[in-house]
Amino acid sequence: MDRRELLKMIFAATGAAMIGLPALASAKLPAAAPGAGFSEAEIATLDEIAETILPRTSTPGAKDAATGAFMARFVTDCYTARQQATFRAGLADIDKRAGGSFVALAPEARSTLLRTLDAEARKRAVEVSETGTGESAKAMPHPFTMIKQLAIFGFFTSKQGATEVLKYVAVPGRYDGDMAYAPGTPAWATS
Repeated sequence: MDRRELLKMIFAATGAAMIGLPALASAKLPAAAPGAGFSEAEIATLDEIAETILPRTSTPGAKDAATGAFMARFVTDCYTARQQATFRAGLADIDKRAGGSFVALAPEARSTLLRTLDAEARKRAVEVSETGTGESAKAMPHPFTMIKQLAIFGFFTSKQGATEVLKYVAVPGRYDGDMAYAPGTPAWATS
């Protein structure tokens, strides 16, 4: 799976263009908002949210790939101040809906809460600009859309996601235009 396919998968899973990616791609990173750093507790919450979305099975899960730390870094480095505020408000809302702490919920309650948020996010249509943000239209995606995008992106671009969940072929490598594919096997990843 190449990056383009990954971005298509993220769009299909979340219904929105990848937020923050234009800043990363252009290396024109916005200035970090004051207090943009995440606490260890917030990173642990992000890890648990990501693990609920992408749990460990016979393959690594999101926590194995330190997806929470990736999410915190991406938000701090690539989101505008407005996007960071939306993301943080969404993270606080998840804890609030969980009765104070998402981490304290039982696994089934975590899944139920995230399914509810996902359904809400899918109902909220956002028109994004060509830069992948809703800034120009004063629109912002649902905070859970942002969280889910980063969980998927962070996991599948990690070493564990790319090499232990997806099939991996290092690039450059030899070209094989007639590679056998068995239905039901993992998708391909390249770097």
